[in-house]
Amino acid sequence: MQLVLSTYLFVNQPLTPNLLAEIARAGVESVEIFCSPPHFNYRSEERVRELSDWLGEHHLKVHALHSPTERDRATGKRESGAPISISDPERLRRLDALDEVKRALEVAERIPFHYLIQHLSHGRAPADPRRFDAAFNSLEHLVVFAKQRGVTIALENTPGDLTSPSSLRHFIEDTRLDLKMCFDTGHAHLEDGVETSFDVMRDRVVSTHVHDNHGERDEHLLPYEGTIDWEKALRALAGTAQPLPIVLELKDQPGRPAPLERLSETFDRLEMGLASKRTTNRSTTGN
Repeated sequence: MQLVLSTYLFVNQPLTPNLLAEIARAGVESVEIFCSPPHFNYRSEERVRELSDWLGEHHLKVHALHSPTERDRATGKRESGAPISISDPERLRRLDALDEVKRALEVAERIPFHYLIQHLSHGRAPADPRRFDAAFNSLEHLVVFAKQRGVTIALENTPGDLTSPSSLRHFIEDTRLDLKMCFDTGHAHLEDGVETSFDVMRDRVVSTHVHDNHGERDEHLLPYEGTIDWEKALRALAGTAQPLPIVLELKDQPGRPAPLERLSETFDRLEMGLASKRTTNRSTTGN
């Protein structure tokens, strides 16, 4: 099973060689890089070259990039910039968003990665047909642009009608675009629940965002620190033909021990739980 850490944990600081060294020392072998210029300036050829060198020095692989969600977010602040939405009905803003996502995809020309994790919209957007049309127009171009660079786009379930698991599934089926899905446990817990949401997405999921919360806010806690029933959640995640990458997408929590110190323990607990559920699933189905 592939165990991955999202650099979203450090999104409020620059991605530096020292930070990558800390990640490697925690036993991480693969990362998902969050695209935000103050953290990682995906627009800069120099920064991309530097990151490629640093990753090699610390023997870290890139599993995925998370597409930018905001522009010009101030260093040290979360969610403070102008939103980027590929489903914005306003054409100029949508084209601007499209260009930002293309700049992120161009990173693959220097640093290979498998998936671009993409939000369909920013915030809790309604399931407006105009937004679906706008998203189709954007993704029709982005899918081709990504494939030319060896990348598959995976849409992430986020809170809201437009970006719910069922809406994303219908969007992919209706448009017939070559898209996959990234299943986010924390977002699912805020909406219809992990098991119900995963069942809708199951056959299209290629990556995950694994984190916990208390059912009220998107806290991005370590698993087992919120109110997700991980016995049931892991049973759902284990019910796929091939093991899914487990990507921890965490936030630094003031007053709590640093998540890096507990990564190994958390990964071990998740891996053992998934292995147990996978064995149980095979016994139940007779395979």
